[in-house]
Amino acid sequence: MRQYWRIQQSQAMISLGFWTATITLLVWPYVSWRFDASETFLLIPMTYVGLIGIAVLVLSIVLLAGFSYDVTFGLWRDHITVNQERNPFTTYKLNPTWGIVIAQTNEILRRTAPDDDEIQRYCKFVDRMLVWNSKEEIWARAMSSWRDIMGDDDPFLFYLDEKARQNLDEAAQQLEDF
Repeated sequence: MRQYWRIQQSQAMISLGFWTATITLLVWPYVSWRFDASETFLLIPMTYVGLIGIAVLVLSIVLLAGFSYDVTFGLWRDHITVNQERNPFTTYKLNPTWGIVIAQTNEILRRTAPDDDEIQRYCKFVDRMLVWNSKEEIWARAMSSWRDIMGDDDPFLFYLDEKARQNLDEAAQQLEDF
């Protein structure tokens, strides 16, 4: 996948070069009569000045079109926003690994301010959210994977109460392996 990603990333630069070279060479026969090969401009033959000028113009137009598409028109932003809104893991659900990180942060916060009622109230909310998320199938699949792949007989999730851990354990055992 890394190689595939590298190819995709370099493809943008390579295609920009191909666009520039192809269009420059396609346009050159139509404008070459304007550039006398025997004349020079700053010690550069006019043929090269013409080719470079066309290439810069083509490159500028392609980059301007990309900039306009991306920034000015913002045509992709609404689509990305809709995708994010439809993804439950960016709105109200947690994947198990992220749940572990939040639980650890929550526990640190709880221990840092044991006398602050507002912080303790917030920590209780996070606890309820974690218990609610632990009822999702993705958490059961994670628990099953931690057992099967990592060989961990007891993936202990300290932030869940005994009943939630038991329910999650039973859900993980009932999963069908594909």
